Amino acid sequence: MRDPLSVLTDAFTSFLFGKVETTRLPVRTSTGQAQAVYLPTAAPGLGDSGVIIGREVYSGKGYIYDPFQLYGQQLPAPHWLVLGESGNGKSALEKTYVLRQLRFRDRQVVVLDAQGEDGVGEWNLVAQELGITPIRLDPMAALDMGIRLNPLDPAITTTGQLALLRTIIEVAMGHSLDERSGFALKVAHAYVNATIVDRQPVLSDIVEQLRHPEPESAEAMNVAIDDVRAWGLDVALVLDRLVDGDLRGMFDGPTTVGIDLDAPLIVFDLSHIDRNSIAMPILMAIVGVWLEHTWIRPDRKKRIFLVEEAWHIINSPFVAQLFQRLLKFGRRLGLSFVAVVHHLSDVVDGAAAKEAAAILKMASTRTIYAQKADEARATGRVLGLPRWAVEIIPTLTPGIAVWDVNGNVQVVKHLVTETERPLVFTDRAMTESSADLAEDDALHAAELEAEERAAAFVEHRLGDSESTVA
Repeated sequence: MRDPLSVLTDAFTSFLFGKVETTRLPVRTSTGQAQAVYLPTAAPGLGDSGVIIGREVYSGKGYIYDPFQLYGQQLPAPHWLVLGESGNGKSALEKTYVLRQLRFRDRQVVVLDAQGEDGVGEWNLVAQELGITPIRLDPMAALDMGIRLNPLDPAITTTGQLALLRTIIEVAMGHSLDERSGFALKVAHAYVNATIVDRQPVLSDIVEQLRHPEPESAEAMNVAIDDVRAWGLDVALVLDRLVDGDLRGMFDGPTTVGIDLDAPLIVFDLSHIDRNSIAMPILMAIVGVWLEHTWIRPDRKKRIFLVEEAWHIINSPFVAQLFQRLLKFGRRLGLSFVAVVHHLSDVVDGAAAKEAAAILKMASTRTIYAQKADEARATGRVLGLPRWAVEIIPTLTPGIAVWDVNGNVQVVKHLVTETERPLVFTDRAMTESSADLAEDDALHAAELEAEERAAAFVEHRLGDSESTVA
């Protein structure tokens, strides 16, 4: 109870200056009751136009993403980098994303499928469901009239052919061509294109010309014919590997007739190629340039070029340079490049650090699945992620990832429908036993628990931020 003196003082003050502000007693309440006073807030999403990915973990809102809808407004470039260790849901995300994009009539997708089991690529089930036959590049099958892609296909410009030949040789040799070798290759390529007009020129024609150069080639530079032959010897030996060596059959003949470049989904099955051999970056370079000249057209279609094991591209200076041009050129014609990589350290610490940085800079969308703490910190530094996102990456469970869309950072749980499930998961998901189902139920419960822990963590961090601002 207030003392009489205080009451008398307040009455006298009110008489002189008018009524004073009412003093309110503190109120104790619960969060359930107080939610009407402190309204919940969430970061703005990316809009409601595009394909649904899943839901934001902290707000529960649906998460919708489409680089073609966001380009020019929220995205400076439509390219996308997906990072994360195996078993965390990258593959399921890629497949559902493609399936959902293909529901739009103006979308077309090419996939370089570098993984697989049981003799087929990982995208085989998706292709079968859509009535698509994958283009399987296999040295053994190519010898028996299998699929061939010709680096000298007339559909590729003369400049593009020469750039591709240089890249193949530089990747195989591990260093740039010197001026003399480059000259020998250039004159051999020019002679073959000028003299062979009744069929597609092929690599064996280039090899033959390098071994037996024309006198005019020497006379043009005022050198001996033996010098030109010596300059082209190493180049001929490298290309001979594609003609008579372990890579023969895939690139040493005319392009196979019947490859449907108008199909909604085109899958290049590279699962029969040794992923650790020099063949993989060579193969990706040839496929990339061939697609650049035959597939990308100004027909108002939106195209997605998805590359598994993309470190084969980004980690090779010569292949990366070709793809840099493809990305810059394709952006004007509606191309979204999706690169899937396990670890960012695979590329930023490699021989093509400069080229890798340029490609990463063009990827305005980054999706990061669970990584070890030290890898997460390195990834955060390179990509400029906020500290709270870096700290939460090691705690992410399968199916949950940090999405950074040009600075809009969210934690998103990818959702897979029952219709999509048998297409996007491996054979185990299609033949699982009751014990497997029980294990999956336990895993799902663990995921929910992890989501709750993550939400509590972010609420705590946001509370700290609000206190700091106050």
